Amino acid sequence: MYNFKDYWKKSTVTFKSRLQIKRRTMELTPLIDVVFLLLIFFMLTSSFISQPGIKINLPKALTGQLLQKDTLVLTITEDNRIYFNNKRILFKELKDKLKDVDRKEQTLLIKADKQASLGRIVEVWDLCRELGIHQVNIATTTKE
Repeated sequence: MYNFKDYWKKSTVTFKSRLQIKRRTMELTPLIDVVFLLLIFFMLTSSFISQPGIKINLPKALTGQLLQKDTLVLTITEDNRIYFNNKRILFKELKDKLKDVDRKEQTLLIKADKQASLGRIVEVWDLCRELGIHQVNIATTTKE
């Protein structure tokens, strides 16, 4: 009788494997470099809104709304000085400045210090209405 076990022993060819399996560790340094580059990129390209240099304490409110970027800013300080787009002006000059405003499209933001005279704020508000500026807002901070 023929023995298959012997046949397989004789007919099998053995190859010596040259492949070596190495365990590789993943290098994290390039990944960290890319993350930091992305972080720097987003920090440099993001837009930061900074408050102008006029120091005022805004009143607090429960509700609020974000305004457009091209909003004109009228600031009234604690001692009732008026600034239009960060330039100090007198109240009598304000009418000439506001006449140049596109009344239908432009938004005016009044940033009045909470210690400013209410009479001055009302005078400015009435002047805006008289000139046909209907998008007038008052700046506040949120209550915590």
